[in-house]
Amino acid sequence: MPLFPNTPVEKMTEPYHRRWWALLVLCLSLLIVVMANTSLIVAAPDMTKDLGLSSSDLQWVIDGYTVPYAALMLVLGAIGDKYSRRGALVLGLLIFAGGSVMGGLVHHTDLVITARAIMGVGAAVVMPATLSLLVAIFPRAERAKAITAWSATSGLAIAAGPLAAGWLLENHAWGSTFLMNVPIAVLGVVGALLLVPPSKAEGMGRIDYVGGLLSIASVGCLVYATIEGPHFGWGAGPITAAVVAGVGLLAFVAWELKHPNPMLDVRKFTERPFGGSMLAVLFFFFGTFGSIYYSTQFLQFVLGYDALETGIRLLPLAGAVFVGAAVTGKLAPKLGVKIVVGTGMVIGTAGVFLLTRIDSGSTYTDFLAPLLLLGFAIGLSLSPATDTIMGSFPESELGVGGGANDTALELGASLGIAILGSLLATSYKDKLTDLVGGHLPAAALDTAKDSVGGGIAVAEQVAKNPQGGAAQAQTLLGAVHESFAHAIAHTSLIGGIIMAAGTLIVIAVLPGRKHTTKHGEEIAAPATEEQTETVGA
Repeated sequence: MPLFPNTPVEKMTEPYHRRWWALLVLCLSLLIVVMANTSLIVAAPDMTKDLGLSSSDLQWVIDGYTVPYAALMLVLGAIGDKYSRRGALVLGLLIFAGGSVMGGLVHHTDLVITARAIMGVGAAVVMPATLSLLVAIFPRAERAKAITAWSATSGLAIAAGPLAAGWLLENHAWGSTFLMNVPIAVLGVVGALLLVPPSKAEGMGRIDYVGGLLSIASVGCLVYATIEGPHFGWGAGPITAAVVAGVGLLAFVAWELKHPNPMLDVRKFTERPFGGSMLAVLFFFFGTFGSIYYSTQFLQFVLGYDALETGIRLLPLAGAVFVGAAVTGKLAPKLGVKIVVGTGMVIGTAGVFLLTRIDSGSTYTDFLAPLLLLGFAIGLSLSPATDTIMGSFPESELGVGGGANDTALELGASLGIAILGSLLATSYKDKLTDLVGGHLPAAALDTAKDSVGGGIAVAEQVAKNPQGGAAQAQTLLGAVHESFAHAIAHTSLIGGIIMAAGTLIVIAVLPGRKHTTKHGEEIAAPATEEQTETVGA
């Protein structure tokens, strides 16, 4: 038995014998890619204080990772398909590790944002490679179980990131939250070389680089406009980006429809299993990531939990993800995609609506049920939706399939954080103005309205000011807490309505247990171990 697996998956006559160990490597690689975003949430206060970050700076420290990550996945997935999926995984992990080292060592805002962008490029290589390798390595009878484990890892990372970062921040500076990625990435590289067999598409043909560039421009500009516009105003930059995104999307569709070997066959979106599953991933992560984003802020800024305590209190969400993943493994083969995914989205929507009950007197207990529902919904819905998406692509386009799935996931999460975050900020600002607008100097009021962290900082300054005092500081602090709680309730109502509308759309689009192909054959809807190839597979 060779130490390094050298036989390509495509030339194996039987299933790869170390495929479950390979899955462990793929899940580990996925873990650090997702953790890179969730860990930064709890590190943000320390970074803001140390680097003197403005609200805009902090937003781009977070989203400098998101823009290249979302924009490049489709193209880099195709490149991995053509040349080497394992090679793409190794290269992506090395790029990711390099960006992490840079981010952990630099102490200038622009350089931290650059480091995050480099990490985003690495993540855009890693993410589709993990899915394409998984589907290539596992036989169809085992694929649903493997994708369930992959999906559960995404949920675990949501809680593991803040927990690991919080533990490090107890005794180390914020740079440690970047550096913790390095040993895991190195372990992933070694594991990939020892346990993951080589794989690439056979007979793929030339890559559609024009379509790839159009997809990069469209998705990148859309994410940029979504982040910049709602938070910092619709100036020339965000408006231009939005226009470029719209024109680029139309050009992409037109080009792909006439290209003989398109980057992404956009006709797949007319197939109900694929289109419905893509919408499910997008809407689902819109609601869940937006909700987790501001719930974590309430735990830190209002309830006063430190980074480690916040991470610990997110653990029930991770546990609920695993329960949901176990349940979907039993139910999906019996009930089909529509019922399981639809049920998961209903549960997730209920979790978002429960956050409308938050007020200034809320405690962690009030967040526990929403976190459990959101975690269970992630575990229940993500795996069958991802399985359906990946089953819509032939073996030669698995990287493109992974890129499409992951683009929907990341785009949904980006839209959720940006749009719901903007609604949160506006609601908080308006409520705080109503409560204390006539009692603070203009400069102090502007700082307090900027964010809940700014409001707390102003209250601390009032307490130290002889003209203020503890009583006035406590009054201001109460107003900040009340305003932020009001903002969460208001934002959750809108987020829940959007999720509910998305749920109805997904249920309407997804087919039942049987659907008809373009050739008129009636086949079982994909998403179980016996998943049937959809059109184009």
